[in-house]
Amino acid sequence: MKFIKPRFVSDELKLLRFLYSRMEFPIDDLRRYENLEKGFKGEQQFDIWSEDILIDGLLLNDLLFEVNNTVFQIDSTLISQGTLFQFEVKNFEGDYYLEGDKWLTLSGSTIRNPLHQLERSEILLKQLLQNNGYNMHIESYLIFINPNFHLYHAPINQSIIFPSQLSRFLDKLNRTPSKLNGKHSKLAETLVSKQTFQSPYKRLPNYEYDQLEKGIYCPHCRTFVDVTLKCKCGFEEAPSAAILRSIEEFRWLFPDEKITTNRIYEWCKGNKSIRTIRRILANNFEYEGYGKPGHYIVPIEFNRAVR
Repeated sequence: MKFIKPRFVSDELKLLRFLYSRMEFPIDDLRRYENLEKGFKGEQQFDIWSEDILIDGLLLNDLLFEVNNTVFQIDSTLISQGTLFQFEVKNFEGDYYLEGDKWLTLSGSTIRNPLHQLERSEILLKQLLQNNGYNMHIESYLIFINPNFHLYHAPINQSIIFPSQLSRFLDKLNRTPSKLNGKHSKLAETLVSKQTFQSPYKRLPNYEYDQLEKGIYCPHCRTFVDVTLKCKCGFEEAPSAAILRSIEEFRWLFPDEKITTNRIYEWCKGNKSIRTIRRILANNFEYEGYGKPGHYIVPIEFNRAVR
């Protein structure tokens, strides 16, 4: 199997990680952030599991489309010879139960029916394929990746793959006859090219520069460090790496702000001297303008998110 589109941390999750380290989230934003973190970890577990898919196939992760003014995302898509497999990955943990068509936690809280989400995505995906001249068979699966998940009153539904069934489901996939050709590669290229983009800034908690905590924090435990850049967890970072990481973070959070020595010095809360920051900026970026009104130009490859 060949990985065509690898999985990355979404722009929204990356920005939320930056903000979580520097401000207190309102409860709704905190829940959203925690759910995104948990979901991403589940997708990473799925990626490890999918490395054992041995058929001749093309795997694409995190595809976001818009069809008929409706946006939908597919966690993972596997193109085989005659079937396009759509996988919706859930990292649910704990005990859930069904009451008719409703999915509930044991405390009685209702959650969105993930099967409805899967069915909706399949309908929209089929329409997207037809709009682009493809009439391919689609099989959709709801993958529960967390071994600590249990669903009471679970229906007999071949679209649901529980943790205890993952091994057998992998065997089934690996028995799927598949030999790809140029048409399949073209289909993968089409899917990647038809992706849409949604700005993550619309879904973030409100924040202003002055309200965010300044300084350099450890990338592992997110504890703010002193001028030595040595964290209590044992991680130690070189000054250039810490400053460049802080510049990247500032650039994501404030895409319209100009990068200046004084601004980055303030953002890092004086963890390193003005002279050190100026040297790191000069060694890595071009300077535009003359004297104090000037600023540093951040290349596109340094900051791919702000589109």
